[in-house]
Amino acid sequence: MAIYKVTARFKEDQAASLRQRLDDGSLAAQPPDGEEMVRAFGHAVVTDDGLVMWSEMCFCPTPLAHERVTQLDHFFTDLTTTPIEAYESYKGRPFLEYLDTLA
Repeated sequence: MAIYKVTARFKEDQAASLRQRLDDGSLAAQPPDGEEMVRAFGHAVVTDDGLVMWSEMCFCPTPLAHERVTQLDHFFTDLTTTPIEAYESYKGRPFLEYLDTLA
């Protein structure tokens, strides 16, 4: 198990799709990591330069491997991960607020 700082660029044309998956519970219901992704998006922020930042726990040997294949690569580009000791908070506009303006 590890926790990662994640930075990525959101694919704005996918806003409605992500909002739907959050609202209908299908993202949260994805085993084994859906609830963690929903938690992470709830704490994610968008920086002034358009990066989305969040921290997320992962049990994959490759950081966020399952999450990327099943969800993240559909919604984000330029995704990077950096190991961190504990969950972190970041400064910026709440990602879910930003998502709602796009959807």
